[in-house]
Amino acid sequence: MISRRRSRHRRRRADWARRGEVRPASRHPELVDRMSIRSCIGRWLIAAIAAGDLVGAGAARAQQIPADEAAFTAFVAERFRAEIRDTPVVIKGPLTLSIGPLQANLDRIYAVCKTNTNACAREIGSYISGVKATTSSRNDPPTRAALRVVVRTAEYMRQALREVDARGPALTRPLAEGLVIVPVLDSPRALRVFNDRDRAALGLTQDQVFDIAIANLRSSVKPIATAAKAVPSGQFGTLTGDYYQTSRLALIDSWAPLAQAQGGVLIVAAPSTDVMLYSGDDSSTGLDALRTLARNVMARAPKPLSGSLLRWTPKGWQSVR
Repeated sequence: MISRRRSRHRRRRADWARRGEVRPASRHPELVDRMSIRSCIGRWLIAAIAAGDLVGAGAARAQQIPADEAAFTAFVAERFRAEIRDTPVVIKGPLTLSIGPLQANLDRIYAVCKTNTNACAREIGSYISGVKATTSSRNDPPTRAALRVVVRTAEYMRQALREVDARGPALTRPLAEGLVIVPVLDSPRALRVFNDRDRAALGLTQDQVFDIAIANLRSSVKPIATAAKAVPSGQFGTLTGDYYQTSRLALIDSWAPLAQAQGGVLIVAAPSTDVMLYSGDDSSTGLDALRTLARNVMARAPKPLSGSLLRWTPKGWQSVR
């Protein structure tokens, strides 16, 4: 019965084809709907694949960042103009821009792009976002509650100060060899360096600025006793996940419980602005291992800080040779 019916349908289709007629609609519209849906899905998939190819091609083109200094500078300048439309962006020279009253030095970003092309676009985007936030918040009035401190290398601050506008020099205080602590203003929009004009606006002395900033930091981070656990000799501890992890170095006395729990030995490294490494092993093998780890982390960090090792003492940090 089924085979006769199928044969009859085949003969009808052949007759329709010879007469040039259109096949009548199916008696089972749900089958037609399913076929139509499959056809639409197929077209959508093809379109999606094509769109993906186009997006991929666009991303690939976006990654074609110039390697020449002058072309690189012009490329980043155009990115700034697209992001900060109400602020003039002027090329002052290779790897140097003026963005309103700020000077943007592209040396570090250019160095990253030369050594790690995969991270280049991300670094440029991060840098532009930071400058954009800084320009939008630069006129915000300073407050005591917003004061914090960060740890930076002395060399970094020498370079960074060239980017600070004429609002007065920044304040720094030595922490250890090659490292300084720097007061900053922390706001929801940006983190910016606290300068001498901000100090005058708040009517503070330099010592008061650091005292308030360190006190605010102390109250905003977890105590070392709960954030860091003692580690056996030959092992390393890590503090990460907070922008102010390395700022803990300014809280000298807070490290005493950890040092005591490790037999009086505490060696630390700050390879990135948000990563702290520590150990209770000051043997030559232990120091070499921690130094190697710190340098490896530093090499991969988006915001590297220092590969140096520091030893805790009640009076401050000492460089480990």
